[in-house]
This record gives sequence, structure tokens and C-alpha cells, in this order.
Amino acid sequence: MKYIDEFQDPELAARLLDDIRASVTRPWALMEVCGGQTHSIIRHGIDQLLPDEVELIHGPGCPVCVTPLEVIDKALAIASRPEVVFCSFGDMLRVPGTGRDLFQVRGEGGDVRVVYSPLDALRIAEENPDREVVFFGIGFETTAPPNAMTVHQARRRGIRNFSLLVSHVRVPPAIEAIMQSPDCRVQGFLAAGHVCSVMGTQEYPELAERFRVPIVVTGFEPLDILEGVRRTVRQLERGEHRVDNAYPRAVPAEGNPAARAVLDDVFEVADRAWRGIGVIPDSGWRLSERYRDYDAEHRFRVEDIATLEPAECRSGEVLQGLLKPHECEAFGTACTPRTPLGATMVSSEGACAAYYLYRRLDLPARPAGASRPVPVAAPAAGAPADVTGAHRKDGSVV
Repeated sequence: MKYIDEFQDPELAARLLDDIRASVTRPWALMEVCGGQTHSIIRHGIDQLLPDEVELIHGPGCPVCVTPLEVIDKALAIASRPEVVFCSFGDMLRVPGTGRDLFQVRGEGGDVRVVYSPLDALRIAEENPDREVVFFGIGFETTAPPNAMTVHQARRRGIRNFSLLVSHVRVPPAIEAIMQSPDCRVQGFLAAGHVCSVMGTQEYPELAERFRVPIVVTGFEPLDILEGVRRTVRQLERGEHRVDNAYPRAVPAEGNPAARAVLDDVFEVADRAWRGIGVIPDSGWRLSERYRDYDAEHRFRVEDIATLEPAECRSGEVLQGLLKPHECEAFGTACTPRTPLGATMVSSEGACAAYYLYRRLDLPARPAGASRPVPVAAPAAGAPADVTGAHRKDGSVV
């Protein structure tokens, strides 16, 4: 399949790794912003194949994970109402709120439905004019345009029983917040290619210059990520800090003008809370005044929500890149995909879910003389082999 096999070539991966090893002379800490990139890194063992000097830090790039607990609880309150059909993508149904999740609401009789597009929810609203249909609109700049277009279509077609529960967030303000943190160790960023395919790259040069960090736009296949690491390391070694597009097959500098136009029409920039992190100024969107009637929070007046995060859940530290998932005391014991304490364990893009799925269950062990971390557990049954073929059957690294 074009752009899959070509970007998982073991020989090219080995050459990129050799180039990175030859370039690096001191330790560097890089953050991948996207949860999809995190899963690719852990699935293929890329972090274990890189030289010791290069550390990959997992950022707050999972849209499900950063949806604040207050919004989850608002979703639960709305979905519990008898007149409501609550529509959502499937990965939100098991995200824990305060005491329950959307699956439990459905088990209690709530009309909670999994859809595959916001337009599915709009169709349900059109077919059920006596019901209030709400779509749970979450995500980064990638999912915001179709949600915005759905609201635009609802208004244009006069469908009044449809509304959107909005929790959209933006990447550049998150990068700014990370760099301003006193605990920040990040020296370079692998920017999310799909976000830039929508928004372009024009918001990043100012950040790269102000914080003196390279920002390399990167794809999601193993060779994409290795190339992004290679370019970032080279900039760091040369003392450079600029934006570099390593994903030109999908990302034009201007992004997608049509998608950006509908975003500007339907949404307006607003402060947003991020789960486990807090409020980041100008880091999200809300429906603009002309579309306010389609705002589910406004329509259902869900206010005064009392939230309670599990004290033992450290997903906020994971989202900030301060903690690796398997360094959390609850990881794999009190917190598993069946009994998640936080969204990072249950989301398909969560870092904790990636570590659990691909058997990173313990802290890495390093035998005497080993130059790179060695996984202490073999890959899970049926898990994909490492892209470079560099793992022996016993789980050790060649």
C-alpha cells in the first residue's frame, strides 16, 4: 500500500538510526506532540532503538486525554436527560468522569449512540425532530473543521434540535505553555503533521524563535518519526531553532484554506482547560455568537458541576511529559484498560494505553554493558514486530 510499506522499510530505518547516532554528541530531550505518534513510537520500539542521548518525551497530544473532567461530567449530565440522544465517537464512552462514564449512562437507560461522523448525528436529529440530539465535539485542529461544518449545515438547513458540546483545543498555545513551565526539559518538538495539514505552519516560527527550540513537522509512520528526530537532532547540534517541514507529502505551508475558513466562521478562540494541566489561555475554540444557539452547554445550562479526580491518578504528569506511564504507582495494577483511573489509559491515543498495549509494564532494565534500554517484557501476543527487526525473540535489543 502506497505510503505505508515505503515508510516502514527496515533498511531505511537502520540508515536513519545510523545517521542519528553519528550526529548526536550530547543528551537531547524531544517531545512528540501527537498521541498517534506516541503509539507509533511505542509500537515499533523507536524510543528503545534511538541512542541513549536522545530521549522522547510524550506530550499532551491525545484529544480524549486532555478533555477536562468538568466537560466529561457535563456530557454525562446532558446524556442522562430523557429527551436527549447523545452522540459521540466510541473512544469517549469509557473515559471516566466523576464516578461513572457514558457506557454507564447508557446502561442506566440514557440514549447514548456511537457515530462515525458528526454528520451522522445531524442525520439522527433530522430523523427525530421530537428529540434533542447532541454531538460531543472534541479534538485538536484536525477534528474541528468537520464539527464546524456540521453546525454550519444545521443552521443552513434549519435543523434546530441539534447542538454541539464543544471541547476543542489548539496545539501552538500548548507548546507555549509547556515551554513556560519551570519543570520543562523539552529542547525540540516533533509537531503533528495532521494538525499542520489543516492549519499550516505559520504559527510555529514565532514559537521556535522565542523559545529557541526546533519544531519539525512530522508524520506518523516509523520512517517519518525517525526523519523528524534526525532533523531535530541536527538542528540542536548546530545550535539552530527553526521550523522544518519533514512531512511535505501531506502538509502545505498554508494548510487547508477551506477548512480554516469554516473554523473562522463557526468558532472563536477561547481559553480552555486541559485535563491534568489546567487552563491555557487562547488554547481552544468555542462556538461564535452567531452559532451560540447550537452550543449544548448554553442550551442545557449545565453549570455548577462538581468534579473529583482520583487522587492516585497521575495522568496530568504524563500529559505534561513529567512522568512516563510505567513510573506511575497505579499503572497496570489499580489502573488498567478495564479499570482506568484516567483517560490516558482508556483512549486509543493515550500514552498509558500505548505502554500497556505494547507491554511496557515495568521500568526499563539495563544490563551491564548495554548501550540502550532493554525491554524487560516480551511484546504482547499478536503485537506488531519492531519495524527494524532489531528485537530478538527474548525481547532483548540486537
